[in-house]
Amino acid sequence: MGINLSDLVSGSRVELRSLKGRWIAIDAFNTIYQFLSSIRTPDGQPLKDSRGRPTSHLKGLLTRVANYLKEDVRLIFVFDGEPHQLKQSTLERRAERKMEAEVEWKEALERGDLETARVKAQQTSRITDEIVEDSKRLLELMGVPFVQAPQEGEAQAAYMAQKGEVFAAASQDYDSLLFGAPRLLRNLALSGKRKLPGRSIYVEVHPELILLEKVLKELEITREQLIDLAILVGTDFNPGVKGVGPKTALKLIKKYGSLENVISEMRYSLLEYEEVRKIFLRPPVTDNYHLILGRPDIEGIVEFLCDERDFQLQNIQKSLNDLKAAEDSRRQATLESWF
Repeated sequence: MGINLSDLVSGSRVELRSLKGRWIAIDAFNTIYQFLSSIRTPDGQPLKDSRGRPTSHLKGLLTRVANYLKEDVRLIFVFDGEPHQLKQSTLERRAERKMEAEVEWKEALERGDLETARVKAQQTSRITDEIVEDSKRLLELMGVPFVQAPQEGEAQAAYMAQKGEVFAAASQDYDSLLFGAPRLLRNLALSGKRKLPGRSIYVEVHPELILLEKVLKELEITREQLIDLAILVGTDFNPGVKGVGPKTALKLIKKYGSLENVISEMRYSLLEYEEVRKIFLRPPVTDNYHLILGRPDIEGIVEFLCDERDFQLQNIQKSLNDLKAAEDSRRQATLESWF
């Protein structure tokens, strides 16, 4: 899930109207995972169709995308490619944690602890090839573009933002800043009310915008030093130094100037840090994408979701209406531009 820089980085609340007419490159895997984790039954079961196939991500994509398109917020989803070899150990640890969470989920169900069961169930979420293909199919039917990244989706989104083709990269992870995204939007897929873990309290969650230039200025470091800081703490590509958190890493980088100096002075052992730097500074990206919104195929969406995946029409009608309204608004704007 990337490095947590919440102790060092802050953003400002963003209203939807400020994103009107702007393109956002959104981390597809991050977003789909959020839907798989949050859209569940009270005992933690994911939504499924009659054949046992997960549908939580489809419900989340349809509802959220339709809502943003209605507000003329234009999304292009960025899908991860083949993971870098240095990420393999991280993926293996995540798989182990999911297996442990699954055991704890079942134990909580047996003792009737639904609160714990739901929390543990959320930690078992997995994105399969089938989920990815279903997500792409639904996006196509909604007329929403997507791009297949060569490797890290966040790197691709950051590249598009650096080029100025999209306003911002959208993800829950702060890695987008390490990849050089000038603007990072968080909570784009989570806005609304969210329940605090273990408590019967709900809080409002709003999209927030983080500016890389502002972050670097406030921390008084460069982007390269921010990457060095992250390597010290640990990223998806390296384990970092035990006991070193973001605040300590910041102090060390500001005191010694570079990761090499920190390693020399503190006698830390960090393997392959130069390769990790390269991942963030020169990641593989592609220009094979088009920022074009297509017309939504309403009949196709109904056939896919209702006929094939057992959705009830009345439960998706509002989202279908939002998609129609968004398309009508764009067509009207196009017609008016001719006069």
